[in-house]
Amino acid sequence: MNFTRWSALLPGTQRRAQARTDSSSNALPPEGSSVPAARAERRTAKEADEAADAADTGEAETPPDPTVDELPVREVLDRIPALVALVHGPEHRLAYVNDAYVEAFGARPVGEPAREALPELEEIGLLSLLDQVLRSSKPRTVLSRKVPTGRSYTFTCTPVPLDVSASPEGGGVLIFAADVTDQAEVADRLRVREGEQRETAVTLQRSLLPQKLEEPDDLRVAAVYHPGGTEAAVGGDWYDVITLGGGRTALVIGDVMGRGVRAAAVMGQLRTAVRAYARLDLPPHEVLQLLDGLATEIDANQIATCAYAVHDPNEGRLVYASAGHLPILVRDDSGTVLRAEEPIGPPLGTGGWMHASGSIPLGPGSTAVLYTDGLVERRDKDLDEGIAALEEALAGATGTPQVICDRLVRSAGMTADHDDDVAVLVLQHPSRTGSDGELFRNAALELLGGVEAAPRARAFASGVLTSWRFPTDLHDLGVLAASELVANSLQHGTPPMRLRLRRTDRRLIVEVTDGDDHLPRRRRAEPADEAGRGIAIVATIASNWGSRRTPGGGKSVWCEFALPRAT
Repeated sequence: MNFTRWSALLPGTQRRAQARTDSSSNALPPEGSSVPAARAERRTAKEADEAADAADTGEAETPPDPTVDELPVREVLDRIPALVALVHGPEHRLAYVNDAYVEAFGARPVGEPAREALPELEEIGLLSLLDQVLRSSKPRTVLSRKVPTGRSYTFTCTPVPLDVSASPEGGGVLIFAADVTDQAEVADRLRVREGEQRETAVTLQRSLLPQKLEEPDDLRVAAVYHPGGTEAAVGGDWYDVITLGGGRTALVIGDVMGRGVRAAAVMGQLRTAVRAYARLDLPPHEVLQLLDGLATEIDANQIATCAYAVHDPNEGRLVYASAGHLPILVRDDSGTVLRAEEPIGPPLGTGGWMHASGSIPLGPGSTAVLYTDGLVERRDKDLDEGIAALEEALAGATGTPQVICDRLVRSAGMTADHDDDVAVLVLQHPSRTGSDGELFRNAALELLGGVEAAPRARAFASGVLTSWRFPTDLHDLGVLAASELVANSLQHGTPPMRLRLRRTDRRLIVEVTDGDDHLPRRRRAEPADEAGRGIAIVATIASNWGSRRTPGGGKSVWCEFALPRAT
């Protein structure tokens, strides 16, 4: 074959015209070899005569620079540091290897099939690539393959048309291998470093998420979190469950825009603030109003979406407020999925917006789902399509909250290389019947006011607690707490007034509501004071107590007693 015809096909090779002085191992092949030497361009007789005349007259021209066709290609190939081999025919019989190849793998027998002559190529699976190149007549490249010697090479296989007389078996393939060991080692170290950074970032974010969800009496909850992609830059998704007391539960989910440790840090601050604001037992829209101002103070350029909801088992509804977050989905006991779309305000950190609260039914047998956009948003689909697909998946998902979480994530087609974080929070308000239903009871009494209200309240509480078969000491504490809360409401509150007793499988709740929105506080009464001891007594005998303003005006004052485990 003619080396001058395929020398230009060598990828990434810089051909040099310097002739080699030694002629031992790299001399041109003898006459009759299957790899003939490069041909020199022959001049015509007329050109020779003209050159002779010019020499006689002293007008000889300076010989032109040598062209590519005049370069000794065999010597160039032997000098380059890259590995070069030439095979021909369907068995890829070896025709040539350069000095660099021999130095890397040792001498190779010319004329033998590549499977025997070049075993190092078979070990890295390159022989099948030679077949493809020979059949398709198109070059192929394999990046950074490690050979048995431990070094890494990028192999480029280029089809070469051979002289039929020199190679009757057909065309050949030129194998060119560039040493990329240093680059491969740097890439490996970089991947290890990125993996360590990602693990650190994910660990940071997971440490900022709740390590264990609080377990409300009336709800069953579960959550899942999946960090997105394989990059170190995790997102700022978070969720939380906060028991407010009095049987009420707050649920929150949010997503800080952006990625990385900064987003995770902002998420941690917002989550901590939500828990603090939730303890104030404020309406959902007021909590978001406080968060909005805090987000602006944390970072004026950082915004976040958030949905905050409160469940009250006495009302059977989920009261919520949304700051630019995706709508909450609720499936009722009949399987119908409702979408809590309004009202939705702008994201946190934008400022200047008055948020509002909405509500959606969440009675016994209902399931609600709070989620971040990573679950439903895809680059090739509209967001509404993703939410609609989630609604369909929720309609057919049954089982425990954890099972529903896993099914929703699977239905969304989540993969290991998903490029966005996903957080899902599922809550169920189970329907309780039979013996389980006996552990969850309610009783309420409307208080009309007057001197007879306090005795009626004590008698009502005593009768209810007796029917619930509470121990004597817990019975007496419950009656005393009801009496003190009612007396406080009669003295400082306004009608309408109501006494509510509620029991769960873990606690007794005593609650009194009235029409005055002034919240009581615990204070130290002086010996001569005739009032101011009721709340102090309740706080002393109860496991927990608190107060909150109710929608539409008024307040609620409650206390809780932990039930004995036997009960």
